Amino acid sequence: MRTQSAVGDGKDSFISTYIDRVRSFSPNARLYLTGAVIYGTVMGVFQLLFNFYMLSLGYDEVVIGNLVTIRSATSLVAALPMGYLTDRIGRKNAFFFGYITVGFSVAMMLVAPKILVLNVMNVLMGFGQSLSMVAMGPFLMENSTEKERTYLFSFSSGIGMVAASIGQWLGGYLPTWMGSLFKVPASSSTAYAWSLSIIIVGTLLALVPNLMMTRNRLLTSERSVFAPLEYMKVNPGGLTRLITPMLITSIGAGMIMPFMNLFFRNVHLQSDAVIGTMFAWGSLAMAIGLLIAPALAEKYGKIEIVVLTQALSVPFLALLGFSPIFTLSLVAYYVRIMLMNMSSPVYSTFVMEQVDGKYRAMVASLSSMANQFGWAFSPTISGFIQVRYGFKPAFMLTIVFYVIAISMYYVWFWKNRKPVMTAEPTAQQNETEGDGVKKAEV
Repeated sequence: MRTQSAVGDGKDSFISTYIDRVRSFSPNARLYLTGAVIYGTVMGVFQLLFNFYMLSLGYDEVVIGNLVTIRSATSLVAALPMGYLTDRIGRKNAFFFGYITVGFSVAMMLVAPKILVLNVMNVLMGFGQSLSMVAMGPFLMENSTEKERTYLFSFSSGIGMVAASIGQWLGGYLPTWMGSLFKVPASSSTAYAWSLSIIIVGTLLALVPNLMMTRNRLLTSERSVFAPLEYMKVNPGGLTRLITPMLITSIGAGMIMPFMNLFFRNVHLQSDAVIGTMFAWGSLAMAIGLLIAPALAEKYGKIEIVVLTQALSVPFLALLGFSPIFTLSLVAYYVRIMLMNMSSPVYSTFVMEQVDGKYRAMVASLSSMANQFGWAFSPTISGFIQVRYGFKPAFMLTIVFYVIAISMYYVWFWKNRKPVMTAEPTAQQNETEGDGVKKAEV
């Protein structure tokens, strides 16, 4: 019989349960999180400053949208091959080569920012991001137990957001510091380029904990290039239901999310430093949501949290896009980003739990493809719309796509509850899930 302190609903019980789950993280998971903090920090700088860097070079929103599309389209096309590759080379090596590729791509865009180089490097960057993203879900599954798994997925996303917030806050001031150092205007391409150079250093530092990881290998029988066909044969309808809502959401997100810094600059006339601080606090708001999400999912259910948080975010998205008052738009931005994104790791955990080991990299690849699909095409469409009609039509389209996706989650997984997984556990899982963690092979 469990004690009241173990199952109570009070604050102490919540905190002690959370601490217990975090303490259960495996050494590999802790090393991954350390690298993710470093990588997330410098990518926060990239998210804030890269669009401004492009503008400082004389490129417009259409070009920026095209670069986002190229990068995301590459991630989309590469996801399935990268899923097979990460099974072959291991998750550890996938992170290593992914980080190296991103750092090299950014370096080349700073050294030779011609349109051809920018296009080619965004293709290469897409490969690097795809490789590390596809490896993450299977890696976290293989290095966790059912007890702490949802917490690990959410903690990984949450700590990444905290790191991004630090990077975005730092990025808001870097151009001023670099401008002063090199005696150039803070809005010059030189100041932005030197500010973005921190990404190269950060990606190299992120490799240190990566090199300390032990390797998890799949059995040869679980490395199948035909995994997508095998899974669809075993579970034809389940795969469609798992992936389609993410696909629809990504189409809507790609309309506005790559342009939020430009939205606050062009519509609300805010400076780089203010936008960087806003993004930092926004990432912290998202991190709070991500960190409390597993406890809510444990209490109320994964799909319930996905549907409710995303549905509640829609009114705030409308307020963000259509309010003429900066303060209201800013508050809506914080609330919306927390609600909409806190469900992401919860749903990722749900998806990974539906498939056994030999299919996970493939399903992670398809999930990555779904999440990248909208970002591969929507930014170009949105950039065209913004140049001619402003941001409001883009926000309207985003709201429509979000409502459609939320309806799919509700109908398929909440209202009409059906088991998604039909495949049997693999032999390797049966051997290793006694303690929940696959034995590492050094």
